[in-house]
Order: sequence, then C-alpha cells, then structure tokens
Amino acid sequence: MNDVADSLNKNDTFPKLLLHHAKVNPTSAAYRQKHLGIWQTLTWAEAAARVELMALGLHSLGLKPNDKVAIVGQNTTSLYLSFSAVQAIGAIPVPLYPDSSATEMSDILKEAEIKGAICQDQEQVDKIESLTSEVKSIEFVVYEELRGMRQYDHKHLQSIETLSQIGKEFKSKDPKSFASLVDQGKGSDLAIIIYTPGTTGTPKGVMLSHDGLQKSARLAADQDNISSKENILAYLPLAWIGDHFVSYAQHYVIGFTVNCPESPDTLFSDLKDIGPNYFIAPPRIFERLVTQTKNRIENASGIINSLYHYFMTLADRVGAKILEGQSVGLTDRFSYALGNLIIFGPIKNNLGFNHIKVAYTGGAPISDEVFSFYRKIGVNLKQIYTQTESSGYAFLQSNDSVLENSVGPAGPGVEVKIDSKGEIIYRSPGNFLGYYKNENATKKTLDKDGWIRSGDFGTINGAGHVRVIDRLIDTGKIASSLQFAPQNIENKLKDSPFIQDAIATGSGKDFVAAIIVVDAEATGNYLEKAGIGFSGYTELSQHEMVFDLIQNNIKTLNEELAKTQDLAGLQIKRFTILHKQLDPIDGELTQTGKLRRNQVSKRLKKLIEALHSNKNSIELPSTQDPGQSRTKSNMVLLKIRNARHTEDNGLGN
Repeated sequence: MNDVADSLNKNDTFPKLLLHHAKVNPTSAAYRQKHLGIWQTLTWAEAAARVELMALGLHSLGLKPNDKVAIVGQNTTSLYLSFSAVQAIGAIPVPLYPDSSATEMSDILKEAEIKGAICQDQEQVDKIESLTSEVKSIEFVVYEELRGMRQYDHKHLQSIETLSQIGKEFKSKDPKSFASLVDQGKGSDLAIIIYTPGTTGTPKGVMLSHDGLQKSARLAADQDNISSKENILAYLPLAWIGDHFVSYAQHYVIGFTVNCPESPDTLFSDLKDIGPNYFIAPPRIFERLVTQTKNRIENASGIINSLYHYFMTLADRVGAKILEGQSVGLTDRFSYALGNLIIFGPIKNNLGFNHIKVAYTGGAPISDEVFSFYRKIGVNLKQIYTQTESSGYAFLQSNDSVLENSVGPAGPGVEVKIDSKGEIIYRSPGNFLGYYKNENATKKTLDKDGWIRSGDFGTINGAGHVRVIDRLIDTGKIASSLQFAPQNIENKLKDSPFIQDAIATGSGKDFVAAIIVVDAEATGNYLEKAGIGFSGYTELSQHEMVFDLIQNNIKTLNEELAKTQDLAGLQIKRFTILHKQLDPIDGELTQTGKLRRNQVSKRLKKLIEALHSNKNSIELPSTQDPGQSRTKSNMVLLKIRNARHTEDNGLGN
C-alpha cells in the first residue's frame, strides 16, 4: 500500500500514472475492446505509446495548456486514451453525452470555448460540424471511426490515425517532447470539466483536479480491496462522474483492466462474456436484469418455479447474512449452498455476475426490493453517492454493514452533517474547484471552509449511515402539512416488476397522486398469459386489465404506508398510466435514468392538474410534443382511476 501511495505522490497527474504503469506493468492488459466479436487487448505500454502520438498530434494542431477539448461518443479505448492525450498537454477534456442533440451541446461548447472535439463516429462529428458557425472557438475535429467520413471536407477534420501520424513526425524531430509536456503537469491542476446532468436546472461545469480524483479513487478502492487484478466493463456515459471515477480515475490509480463493449446493443452479452468482478450501473440496469430474471422464472417449468420460490424464501432469511459473514446455522448454510448450486449460481452466471467482488449502483435511487434481491443471491451490491462535486466520493458502505436504504457512512477523510432544513452537507478529499465561469453558483454550493451543500434532503442514523430521501428542491408539503418527498413514494412503487418509472405528485395539493410508466416486457407477458393481444405500448398501457394490475400494486403500497403514522397521509389516492415511456431524448430523464422532475412537470402539467381534480380521463398529444397541433389522429385518451386506500374519504373504489 505504501508503494502505491508513494507512486501517487510522484505521479500526481493521470498522464504521469499512465507512464508509471507502462514502465512497471508494460505487458499487463490496460484495455480490452470487442471488435467484430473478438476481444482485442491493449497493454499499458501500448496505451502509453498511443497516447504519446495522439498528444503530440494535438500539440501540433495548436492545442495549448488550459484549452478545452470536447470528447463525444460511446466507450472505446481510443476515447479513454484521448482524455490522457489532452491532459498530457495541460489542456482540459470536457466529455459530453453521446445521446445529446446538437442543440443541447451548443451551450456547453460555447461556455467552455471548446478549441476542438474528439468524436467517436460520423453521428457525433455531424453534431459538432453543425455548430461550428455559432461556436467560433472550434478549430479542429478528430474522429475515431472512418466509416462515412470520406466525402467530408478534411481541412479541419482529422482521423485519429492521421493525428497519430502527425504526432509521430513531431516525435521524430523532438523525441523527448512528450515526457517534457507531461512533467509540467501538477496534481493541483484542473484535470477535467464534467457538466452536471441538469436534473434541477441548467447544467453546470464542475471543475475537478488530478489530486481530488486520485485521492478519492484510492480511498474508495481501499475500502473494497480493489486491486490491479480486477476486470470491469466500461459502458456508462463518459460524461457521467460514476464512469469517470471508476473507468478512468480508479483505472489509472489501481491499474486494473477496462473492457469496452462492441456497442450498446451488445452490452448484456458482453457482460456475460467478461464476467467482471467489479461493476457499476445505475438502478435502471439492475432493475431491468431483475425483471428479465423474474420473467424467465415465471415462464419456466413448474419444478424450476417451485425451487426458485423455495430457495428465495430461504435467501430472504439468510442470504444477506451469509454475504456479510454473519453467523448462520449449519442447516441453513448447507441449504443456501444447495440453492446457490441449483438457483442462485445459474442466475448470477446468466447475468454475468458470477465473479463479482463488489458492484455499485448510483446516480439515482434504487428500490429496496431490487437492491435486496442481489444481496440475497450473493451479489455484493452497494449503493454509492456519486455527486460530481465530490469527484464521485463521499459516503461508502462497508462489507459488514450494508443497509438497503442507506448510501453508507462518511468515507475516510469525509465529514458530513445535516442542517436545519434537512440538507446533507459534507466536505471530501475530492472537493471540486468550483463551477466553470459561474462564481455565484460556486459560492452557493461550496463555502469558504470547504463544505459542499449537496442539494439533497436526508438523515443520518445512530451508526452514521446517510440516507438520501430526495432532492431538497423537490420536497414539499401536502395540505395536511405532511412532509412529502416524491422520490420515496416513487421508489416504493418501482418495487413492482410491472412498474418501470413513477412520478408522484402532491406538493401543495390535497393528496398524493401518481403517474405510472409500466414495464413493457413484464406487463406484456402478463397480458399474453391471459390470452390478450395488443398492438403497441399505448394500447398496452391503457388496457383495463393493466389498470387493475397497477391498482392492486398501489393498494399493497397504500396498506404498507397506512401502518406508519407519519406515512399514512401519503397514500396514493388517484393514478393514471402514461401512454409512453420516459426517455432521455425527450428531456424527461438524465442519461443515467434520473427523473428530470421540472421538465416532466411542465410537459405533463395538464395531466397532473387532471389527477388532482375529479376528471376520469384526459386527452394528450400522443408524442407529448408541446408544439404538435391537436388533431384527432395524434391525441390519446388517458384514463384516470381512484386508488384503493385506507380511510378513502369517498375517493377509493
């Protein structure tokens, strides 16, 4: 451990760490990327050589320290290497979400005064090219994939191969230039600008240093004994702090292998192929895998179905205890081992989780039922607090103390407290340097003593575990003066395998209502088993049998809420089922699946008003496009139902 600490002190920037690994572990696998069905390996020595040529090529194009470079695309070896190539010069990478439209990218490119862009493919190049007339600072665009690029004007366009060739020519004239550039970097330097997803407002550029990222990466890795032997699958957006923390910062600090899937479409098959022992995903991925598993079990033979339910009942009682090393009787331990052989092991193998040492979920809340499912079958899943402003490091769960409704106590080196409004406030070794070109926002979030106002409403229990309840801005009161945190209700609704997303409304209203988005696969299978056909998601969502199903789910939740005095008044009294799924492309979700509540509330304003009235239905445009003309052909009628609940006051059925 001391050797690693000494290495971090000497190699205080990521390009320095890259050269360190190339010297100490030259033949170890740094990256693997699947291409045409074959995993291709890049060693640390080869990675350093490629970064050197890319960096010198960028230097030849005029890139200077503190210039900003946009990085746009899916997870590929070349794009990860481009972070180091840009940083080696002292320039600053600014990753963007590949699903963002050119319009969404425009404000960020302008604010950051982007000097150039490194893009994965033609699609991303087209977005950047469409903005060059309004973003005057762009001088060059580099692309990775050659397909579709032949007919373009290449005056300011360069392929990565061409860029590397330029770098090779530069190196031939000055062989020591790269080492000289890297040596000039310092740990206190700005390493990257990561823009927030804009969940509650305009995205802000979070400035993170090499020191902050490296210290955070090391502290988190020590907690879970993450070593250079780990294999991870890198598939999450490059612009999300969760991916950058694991797939870049920890990758460089620890030296493990990063595997890049062939494409987003091959993610789940590549997950099985790699069988990573270290994995991170937003809740939507874990929820989807649980739904798929349960659907397969429901469609399996009677014997398999019976065995599954028998052993899952056992796992409910002892699974998490065995995972955490607690005392369990020999009979139960033997029975669980048998269950692992027959049921749990095959499930984990099918998911690609049979070698998992630790898995993290973050970026959005996960339902208690989904979280406990993984721990019961022996997957060491933990929740983490992935706020960009702390370099992704703040609270951590230890292996022997994992609570399903907690993100853990403060990690080593982190301090935390709750203010009078219930806001979580903390300071971390990964504290950000400030928001780029936004001093006012920085002062509101980061005080002179280093305390970060998280914007999250939460609590701390007697053991120091932090529970994040909701965004502070989203909490409110219903007419009875009860504290209303919509995210808490939404998480409970998503415990149902038939509910993919939920939007709870009630702040400033007389009661709580819910907009439900059903899971197409689980709900479709439910109807098909009943011999009912349907054409498309809209017809599925509005079927009476689906409403009956969801009504029963809400009834179960209401019965649970009624048992607790503080929650009894938060029972759902009215609900509807949305005719479409929420989508990041429509601005309703972030790319990690977190609800953009302000945006959704605006788009669904009339529906929310109808839910809190006596209306039994409402017409909405089928695409929910505010600019779409209202014609009969593009309108859909959404039903609204009263929900069954305790003390219904005339509203329940």
